[in-house]
Amino acid sequence: MKKQPVLTEQELQIMKIVWRKGTATVRDVYEELLRRRKIAYTTVMTMMGILEQKGHLNKTAEDRAYLYTPAQPQSQVVGNMVQEFVKRVFNGSAKPLFVHLIEDQKIAPEEIDEITRLLKEKRRKK
Repeated sequence: MKKQPVLTEQELQIMKIVWRKGTATVRDVYEELLRRRKIAYTTVMTMMGILEQKGHLNKTAEDRAYLYTPAQPQSQVVGNMVQEFVKRVFNGSAKPLFVHLIEDQKIAPEEIDEITRLLKEKRRKK
């Protein structure tokens, strides 16, 4: 199956757990999700199988369970999701996204300072 850059909300929750743990079984992910909300073990197992088919997880046999590891680092997947969002919503231009975030959202002054620093650093590198 073709790799899909955009994850569903449920897929992203699972991936965040696997990224944080490095390797995880279905039971590991199920138990962590169960602390937050009611979910069936079979649902988690199905979702992790789908994530493997999509190319987001790798699976290896370990004793009596499968161990899942991320196929790509979190930064790469999130970057792809952001690029896809900017392309779909803002026709590929990041400027309207920045304008929206700055004008319509509550951004802490220290976050604005950090973004400014990153932009200046990016400009120097070009």
